[in-house]
Amino acid sequence: MNIHPYTDNELARLKAMPKRATNPRAHWQEKPSAAPAHWQRNFQVVAVSGQADVRFAIYQRQNLNDDADFSCGIRYCPLGAVSLSLARYNGPSHIHENIVYRPHIHKTTEAAILAGRRPDFEASETDRYTTLESALACLLEDYSVTGISARREEPRLFP
Repeated sequence: MNIHPYTDNELARLKAMPKRATNPRAHWQEKPSAAPAHWQRNFQVVAVSGQADVRFAIYQRQNLNDDADFSCGIRYCPLGAVSLSLARYNGPSHIHENIVYRPHIHKTTEAAILAGRRPDFEASETDRYTTLESALACLLEDYSVTGISARREEPRLFP
C-alpha cells in the first residue's frame, strides 16, 4: 500500500479545511458483531467549501470492558487513492513510546510518511480530554468539523 507523500503544508491544509458531517446521527454498533469487544460509530464528512468530492471519515471507538480504552480519529478519503489517517485521539489505556497511561494525540506528519512509518505514529500527551466524548469535541475543534455535537469537559490532571 503506497501512501502519497503528503507534505506538512498539505496536511495543514486538510486539517484547516472547513468540514461538515453528512450523517450526524450515526448509530453505535458492537464490533465485531460475533463477540463484541467495543462500540463504534462512523461519521461521513465532506469539505464545505464547494468541494463535495473532498471526503473524510471520523470514527469513535470505546472498549466495552475498559473506560480508559477509547479512540476517535479522522481519515482523509481521496477518491481513487489510499485513505490517510490524519489524527487519532487516544485514551490513557496504554503506553506509547514515552507516554505512559496518559491521553495522547497521534498526528500524521510528512517525516513519518517519508520514513515509511505509520503516518500517524507520532504522538503527544494531552490534558485536553479524559473521555471519548471530550476527545471527539477536541477533534471537531482541531479539524474544523461542524454538524456533530460533542461536549468538552474540564481538563483534569492525571496523578
